[in-house]
Amino acid sequence: MAKRASGQDPGQREQGRARADEVSPSLPDRVLTIPNAISFARLAGVPVFLWLVLAVRTEAADWWAVGILIAAGASDWLDGKIARALNQQSRLGEVLDPAADRLYIVSAVIALAVRAIIGWWLVAVLAARELVLGVVLLALRRRGYGPLHVSFVGKAATLNLLYAFPLLFLGDHQTSYAVVARVAGWAFALWGTALYWWAAALYVEQARRLLAADRDGDMASRHREGDDARP
Repeated sequence: MAKRASGQDPGQREQGRARADEVSPSLPDRVLTIPNAISFARLAGVPVFLWLVLAVRTEAADWWAVGILIAAGASDWLDGKIARALNQQSRLGEVLDPAADRLYIVSAVIALAVRAIIGWWLVAVLAARELVLGVVLLALRRRGYGPLHVSFVGKAATLNLLYAFPLLFLGDHQTSYAVVARVAGWAFALWGTALYWWAAALYVEQARRLLAADRDGDMASRHREGDDARP
């Protein structure tokens, strides 16, 4: 998404567009692509997952829910791979991919808390991170920027959490592997939460630099306009 450029000279407009491209590159408005179909399928699995873990609540249902989470994690890697290999990147895909990740994380965390497998404190910690990023994205959007690129740390955090949730669900049953599943699940959950906040800190710093550069550019533009207005 290009940043607005009114009142700026051509050099500033080019600089603004370059910075905007670092945040959200110009992508085609394609809908019918293989990666988008995979992302839609991932989204369709969310209500099925919630029904299994909140309505059915059996060991067999939890195994099916675990399968959905594994498929969601695998498809998260697959759709990006296909998009790059077949040159099928799109603006819709850029929105759908992180949206599906967040929806699975929110659904799984709330389901785990409702079943008292995790404490609501973890829900609050993860929700606070989303609130912080929401404020950052709102500030960027007011300056004409699109969403920030997903970082490697952010992807690692998502994968850790997607590993944690199936293990925590399986650890909730009286089985021979329950203790191992709970310990491993909590390890992934804590690492994932730490990385989630680390990624948020990186996004905040990236946004701070972009907004600071904008302010500097606007101030320089006003100074030039003032100089040009003098007789």
